[in-house]
Amino acid sequence: MSAANGQPQSVLRFKDVSLAFDETVALDRVSFEQNAGETRVLLGASGSGKTSVLKTAIGLLRPDSGRVWLLGEEITGRSEHDLFRLRSRVGVLFQEGGLFDSLTVADNVAYPLENQQVGQMATPEEIERRVEEALRFVELEHTLDKFPDELSGGMRRRVGIARAAVTEPPLVLYDSPTAGLDPITANTIVALIAKERDLKDTANLMATNRYQDGEIMAGFRYNPDSGRLAPAGGAPDNREPRTTFMVMEGGRLVFEGSQKELEASRDPYVTRFVRR
Repeated sequence: MSAANGQPQSVLRFKDVSLAFDETVALDRVSFEQNAGETRVLLGASGSGKTSVLKTAIGLLRPDSGRVWLLGEEITGRSEHDLFRLRSRVGVLFQEGGLFDSLTVADNVAYPLENQQVGQMATPEEIERRVEEALRFVELEHTLDKFPDELSGGMRRRVGIARAAVTEPPLVLYDSPTAGLDPITANTIVALIAKERDLKDTANLMATNRYQDGEIMAGFRYNPDSGRLAPAGGAPDNREPRTTFMVMEGGRLVFEGSQKELEASRDPYVTRFVRR
């Protein structure tokens, strides 16, 4: 997705965004811009502001000062009605998957389609087809009639990815998508996120405590011929993933750059989040 002049189109922009809860600073003059198809990996200690960035991006938290643009529209001061319309165009994977326990897997994945506020409403037949496609994408098409408590933690996270991607949004937000998972399952989850990015040119903003998540997103691309991730440059299109790392500390954005720049940093706080 590019603007008419051929330049990458912005999907999310923060300008001097600050937010506090009583005396606790959540965000402190945070500024960045994310373009279509770009991955941003948000690192930082617990309480550093990562989740606050995600919630502010879709208007669940309103900044005390500064401005936010989402999918080309400024959302600062927007009504809840307008925000709901814009949120329906963004995929979100909440911590632990955020599934509705009382709904089947199929109904969980269908929920964004049934509540979409943009364009013509999908027919029941179209919803059923797209739900099946989304679950097939994460290799869980056999779980349509199951409930979340019948699935493992990794499977619930995969259903969450299917739900976040079912509307084919231009931007997906991931809040700790691999938290609490064993390393093999965690790598599977990140591989699915990379697959979704590379097949659909989706922008991703991922808050994570695992540097390995960022390594996979920056160093690998999905190869549709093999159905697996391949080292960057080894996939058929030979493109490098556009991946930017961001590090938060006390609500401030203290680092923004490439993986190479991150690994070259000598800042003692930043280096805590790099696997050497």
